[in-house]
Amino acid sequence: MAKSILAVDDSGSLRQMVVFSLRAAGYQVTEAVDGQDGLEKAKAQKFDLVLTDQNMPRMDGLTLIRSLRALPSYQRVPILMLTTESGDDMKAKGRAAGANGWLVKPFDPQRLTEVVKKVIG
Repeated sequence: MAKSILAVDDSGSLRQMVVFSLRAAGYQVTEAVDGQDGLEKAKAQKFDLVLTDQNMPRMDGLTLIRSLRALPSYQRVPILMLTTESGDDMKAKGRAAGANGWLVKPFDPQRLTEVVKKVIG
């Protein structure tokens, strides 16, 4: 069975690129339009990996990560941030919140697939 990924980003075009890249690599991908939507979907279904943006309406990426890490079923699930934020300060905040890795937008689809493969096989 294919590994399932939750892709959380308020940019429709970016979500499309992520979905296209990961589905082509054989993953099942569910989209969420912001952190709140992502949290609701994560509570309804267990994912093997969560990929989230930082800057979104209703709930940002760091809040989403902290909320997921508070759930017993997401304490060990890999969470990657995919964001335009590339400063060391933001990366430190991401790690403190519980993110396992960081990819900077605009992303290279092949690099995204390689990182996901490394993290969840």
